[in-house]
Amino acid sequence: MTIPIVFAFDKNLVMPACVCISSLLMNAKKDTSYDIFILHPANQSMAQTDLVKLPEYYDNCKLTFRLVGNEFDNAFEIRGITTPAYYRLLIPEIIPEYDKILYSDVDVIFRNDLTEIFEETDMTDYCFAGVKSLAQFVPSYKKYYEKEIGINPDDIIYSGNLIINSEEIRKKNFVNKFRELSKNKYMFQDMDILNIACQGKIKYLEPDFCFTTFINQLAVEDFDTLASIWNKESIERAFASGIVHYNGNKPWKDYCINFDIWWEYYRKSPFFDEKFYFDFFYRKINDYDLLPLWKRVKILLRYFVYGRRIV
Repeated sequence: MTIPIVFAFDKNLVMPACVCISSLLMNAKKDTSYDIFILHPANQSMAQTDLVKLPEYYDNCKLTFRLVGNEFDNAFEIRGITTPAYYRLLIPEIIPEYDKILYSDVDVIFRNDLTEIFEETDMTDYCFAGVKSLAQFVPSYKKYYEKEIGINPDDIIYSGNLIINSEEIRKKNFVNKFRELSKNKYMFQDMDILNIACQGKIKYLEPDFCFTTFINQLAVEDFDTLASIWNKESIERAFASGIVHYNGNKPWKDYCINFDIWWEYYRKSPFFDEKFYFDFFYRKINDYDLLPLWKRVKILLRYFVYGRRIV
């Protein structure tokens, strides 16, 4: 079984991309291979980066680079999320050889094989499949979607991990609609664009397909609320083996929920660098020692207990 999957980023994210893709390939079944596409800015070459070593380290993948032009160069940027975030909207055009394809951000760790979810998710009449963002539980986001955007916040999905029905998107000419919407200033950029354009054509998946920091926190702080969306078994599966999406602080830069999972895969990857590892933890331990006791306890609870809660 060959599964096509796309990543989109610039040269600033090559290192976490290598770790992310390594985790994907480490957890692949013996008879599963991945056809990996890297979308990147046309003015940046990836040919001299560590990415090209992936097929040398793993025999279950094929790697293809695709240049993306400058049509999103003037698109709205916020929270440090740059132009390549929009590239996922062009996948049906840039990768015409597949009608069904996966997309993932690179601030992600895969802990399971994706064959089952890719094969068994029926995308007939849907454009995207993803995990609900639970925007309705954040008052400011709820107000934003209801008042400014005019769509139901209960229906919003994350765009960091997607199953894409490229055939349906091409049929409906949605890529041009994405381009038109990208001229607007949306709070969540590409995520808002695909949710606005494809209302009624989005399929909802269980939380293990995109186990974000926010979902993790909510499971600890207000499990009953989370259980109103998904059943207990789904939430347990997300904790145990779900795709960890660091959509807040990045573990290679700072402490964050489940940061130890990222470092575990970094250590196991062929891209492990002892100096980078030592420098990070030496600096963080020094920072930690300077904090007052209550802050140190808070960090331990927030970043270790949250990520390991058994529901």
